[in-house]
Amino acid sequence: MNVPEGVYRGTRVRLPADVARPFQVFVNGVQQEEGADFRIDGRTLVFDRELKSEGKLGFWRWASLWVGVAGTYRQNDSVDVAYQRGGKPVVAAKLPLEPL
Repeated sequence: MNVPEGVYRGTRVRLPADVARPFQVFVNGVQQEEGADFRIDGRTLVFDRELKSEGKLGFWRWASLWVGVAGTYRQNDSVDVAYQRGGKPVVAAKLPLEPL
């Protein structure tokens, strides 16, 4: 695949302070594998692909949804991390996405 330099985008997700190995990473509910889907750089997950969150909807978007004129079909990715805290399972859900 021939990707021009500067066009290629990735995504960074900072891990919560209490996350320790072992942990599991999910994107949109699908488990991801370290090395194949993401890499770890310090306390940050780095995805080679661009992940996006829809963000806040404006007035007209809300109005069109309420009236039933239009749906919402924008990309809205969710990154969740499942780990143990004090021997109990914890999930950090919908972690903030940062572009590279």
